[in-house]
Amino acid sequence: MKKIIVLGSGCSNCKKTYELINKKVKELGVEVEVVKDEDITSLLKYGVMATPAVVIDDKIVLVGAVPTEKDVEGWFKSQTSCSCGGCC
Repeated sequence: MKKIIVLGSGCSNCKKTYELINKKVKELGVEVEVVKDEDITSLLKYGVMATPAVVIDDKIVLVGAVPTEKDVEGWFKSQTSCSCGGCC
């Protein structure tokens, strides 16, 4: 299972990002834990200077922007495709 953390201050873009990710999780039926983290120490831990930021399995994948639906779908592609290692 993937863990996705949306880092932010609680601004409207942070909320949009969190809502979009949750919407795509439901649509795609992927098994993911989505967490909204507004703690300043978490921002510092990841070295994030602009929000919203998205962290997947401890890797920063987006900083300072609201992702598109296509961005979010791409993050789940490996979870929904086969595990052969290259045919999909």
